Amino acid sequence: MPIGPARMPLTDHLGELRRRLTIIVVSLIITAVVLYNATPVLIDFMMDPIRSALPHGTRLTVLSVLGGFTIRFKIAMFFAGIVCSPIIIWEIMAFFLPALKKNERKWVVPTVAAMVALFYLGMIFCYLVIQKAAIGWMVDQSIDFANVLANAEDYLNIMMLLEIGFGIAFQLPLVIFYLSVLHLVPYKTFRAQWRYIYVGLMVLSAVVTPDASPVTMILMFAALIALYEVALGIARYVIIARDGKAALKWSREEYEDHKYEEEMSKS
Repeated sequence: MPIGPARMPLTDHLGELRRRLTIIVVSLIITAVVLYNATPVLIDFMMDPIRSALPHGTRLTVLSVLGGFTIRFKIAMFFAGIVCSPIIIWEIMAFFLPALKKNERKWVVPTVAAMVALFYLGMIFCYLVIQKAAIGWMVDQSIDFANVLANAEDYLNIMMLLEIGFGIAFQLPLVIFYLSVLHLVPYKTFRAQWRYIYVGLMVLSAVVTPDASPVTMILMFAALIALYEVALGIARYVIIARDGKAALKWSREEYEDHKYEEEMSKS
C-alpha cells in the first residue's frame, strides 16, 4: 500500500484515514461473506477445547428465531477479523508512518510482523490453555444446584471475548520493548519498579478478562509476567549491543545527547 507524504492539509489527512478505514471494512465484509457458510465448522472448532469441561451430551441451544443468523454473522465477523488482522494492523500503522523519521521507518515492517505474531500467539494460548479452564470453572459454579442451559450466544460470546482479550494483552512485550529501547522509560526503571509493575499486570489481567473468573485472571497474569520478562531480556540485549551497558540507565534526553555527540564526532 502506498504511503502518503508527511505534510498534507487536514482534509487530505482525513481522506487518507477514510481510504484506509474503507480498505479495512471492505476486507472484513468480503472475508465474512466468504466464511459465513463455514460457520458451523468454525463453531465446532471453537467448542472443541471445552467439550470435556461441559456435562456429557451438552448441545448448544439457540433461544430465538433470529438467533442462528445472529450467531453465524458474529462468528463470521470474528474469524474475518482474525484472517484480516495483518491488513488491519498494517493500515493503522501505515497511516502514522509519514510522521516517522526515515531511520525509524525501518522498524515498521518488523513491528507489524511482531504485532500480528503476538496477536495470534495470544489467541492460540487462550484456545489451548484458557478456554477449558475458564469455562469449566464457570460451569462448575452452577452444576451442583442447577442445570446449565448451553445458550449458544452466551458461550460463543464469552469465548470470542476471551480470545480477543488475550490477543490484545499479548501486545505487552512490544510496548515494553519499545519503551526500553527508545529510552522513553529507562531499562533500569523497569527493573527497579518490578513490584509495582507486577501489581499493574495483575490489575490489567482482572480488567481484560471478560469472565471475571479467578482462574482466567491467574493464568493471564502468569502469561503476562513471562512475556514481560522475555521482552525486557530482549530489550536489554538490544540496548547493550547498540549503545553499551551504560545505556541501560539512560533517559530519553541522555540517549538523544549521546546520539548528537556521535553525529558531531563523525562530522
